[in-house]
Amino acid sequence: MEFESYKQFWNHQAATPESALAAVDGSASEEVVQITGQFTARQVATALELKPDDRILELGCGVGRIGRELAPHCAHWTGVDISEKMITHARERLEHLGNTAFHQLERTRLEAVADDSLTKAYSVAVLCHMDKEDLYLYLQELHRAVRPGGLIYVETWNLAHPIGWKRWEYEVANWQRSEQKQRKDVARNQFCTPDEFQLYVRQAGFQPLACYADSPWVQVVAGHSLDDVEAARQHRRLAEETAVIAYSPLFGRLFELTVDVIYGVIHPRELIAFLDEHAGQPEVPVFRPFVESMWKSQPERWGEMGSV
Repeated sequence: MEFESYKQFWNHQAATPESALAAVDGSASEEVVQITGQFTARQVATALELKPDDRILELGCGVGRIGRELAPHCAHWTGVDISEKMITHARERLEHLGNTAFHQLERTRLEAVADDSLTKAYSVAVLCHMDKEDLYLYLQELHRAVRPGGLIYVETWNLAHPIGWKRWEYEVANWQRSEQKQRKDVARNQFCTPDEFQLYVRQAGFQPLACYADSPWVQVVAGHSLDDVEAARQHRRLAEETAVIAYSPLFGRLFELTVDVIYGVIHPRELIAFLDEHAGQPEVPVFRPFVESMWKSQPERWGEMGSV
């Protein structure tokens, strides 16, 4: 099926509550979405030094996977997304919270968000799915909406990391097999080197404060017009919090194996065996429910879980 816009693609992905969950983390499982949401929320909250009086925005909020975890810990949380269907699902999942708002995006404009109205903003697993021109325009919009002294956390695929490069090669192979007219998929994966991604952030007006790039993702925390004293404090703090914010080598390896399962390189049982070897590590609960859910949902591909 061909799509002509981001909006059309993501509305198709979010046609049902189950397909919307699957679109944000591949699981179609509320249990898995909550587990991965809690894991990512801890990273984001630490990166942004989240405080009770913060007014924060998530660019590309999807079903509210992360926002549901962060909203109780700040003054106000706003979720924006290109898909009105995603927003419908997110609003339903966060309806028990009284400090949230949702707005549908019109391409690269945060029209419903006033200048300097936010203290912090973040975007997870979103910028990697758009053209780099749009990535840069969104960063400029975040710079307009976040007040001086504020922070942002953003991430994208890391082309310079071995696992990121492997993921890129999967993309190239898919590209090679595709017909010419299908190659400009509106939601295909895009990749950056750490220097390139930081350049976009810097040119949008932010001060990069930390760049974590020892994983398949480039993760950047940046400030808006911080004075020298505050910038130095944030540099120190973010260096001390690396273990919480940055994706660990084990997380990267588990991600690599998961991608290998998805692309048919290995059977899910190999990934589950690896998870068993690392039982007790905090990354394991993020991946185990996902791979088990994926296996159970596709018995025609891998056989029944109980029979192997």
